[in-house]
Order: sequence, then structure tokens, then C-alpha cells
Amino acid sequence: MKKLVAILLCCLTLSPVMAVDIYDRDPDHTFAFFEFNHLGFSLQRERFDKVDATVTLDLPNQTGSVDVTIDVRSISTGSALFNQVLMSDSFFDAEKFPVVTFKSTKLTFGKFDDVTSVDGNLTIKGITQPLTLTVTNYKCGMHPMLRKQTCGLNATGKIRRSEFNLGRFAPLISDQITLHVAMEALKR
Repeated sequence: MKKLVAILLCCLTLSPVMAVDIYDRDPDHTFAFFEFNHLGFSLQRERFDKVDATVTLDLPNQTGSVDVTIDVRSISTGSALFNQVLMSDSFFDAEKFPVVTFKSTKLTFGKFDDVTSVDGNLTIKGITQPLTLTVTNYKCGMHPMLRKQTCGLNATGKIRRSEFNLGRFAPLISDQITLHVAMEALKR
């Protein structure tokens, strides 16, 4: 019996400790964009400048989570007037709903421990709908300047703005919106 306990203790001390890694967004390299067709004349792309995100990765077990909060008042269209229109109660209603959130429910991993998609729930104006973000670029490694473990990705997904009570002027302005996320996150 003593031999069995000794062997078990030895195995436990030699087993690698699997840690969950937590990453916080790099504010200078994390943005959310949305793209829509404007009257058939052009595709317009607008962005939010203040995006807060926390990513948790457990690569050995291929699990993780993503939690994102977007400050609606940080919308940046290049036009102060259009910013105000989008923040008004006709669209995002920033006074009443100052944040947009995304909380993942599942991360899908590829064969090289790369994240290929993120399923979750997007909440805009108090309305929550499922959203799948397809990851188009993913990389984790040592940041060459900051000397910190860093993960980055680009992801895209589609929503219907009418499902979030943002459908004003549809179909003249496309109901379907393409979301784009560019994120870099630094390990805590």
C-alpha cells in the first residue's frame, strides 16, 4: 500500500499543471466595425473605438471564453452629425443603452489549437440574439516589443439590425449588417 501511495504521489508531482490563461485586450489594437449598404451607392464601414474584452483560453482542453463590452458612445463615423444620429433613440439609443455586449457560449478549435469560430450571444438595446463569429486570422505568441504572451484575431459575422430594433430606413439601408472584430490581447 505504501508503494502505491508513493507511486501516485510521484505521478501527481510529475503531471504537468494545466493552467487557464487569461488575456486582456490591447486597447490600441482592439476595435469593432460594422458594415452596411448605403442606398445601393456604397458599403459604409463605421467603428467603435472603446472595446473592452477578456479572453480565457485553456488550449490543452480546447475550451475558452470571450467577454466583450462595447461603449456605444465611442462610435466613430468620421462625421460628428452622423455619430449623433446613430447614438440617438432612432438607432442605438446610447442614453438608455450605453453598451453592446457579446458573451461567448462556445469556442471552436482547429487542428493546430487555433480558434476557428466563436459562438455567443450579442446584446444590443437590451435584445439578445445568438451570433457566430468566423475567425479569419488567429495567432498566439510572444509579442516582439512588449515581451508578453499575446493572442490576436480577426473575426466576422452577420446580423439583421431589425432584430435589435435598429431597422430604421430598411430596406433602403441594408438590414443585414456585417460585423468585423480586430483584437489583440495580452496575457495577464
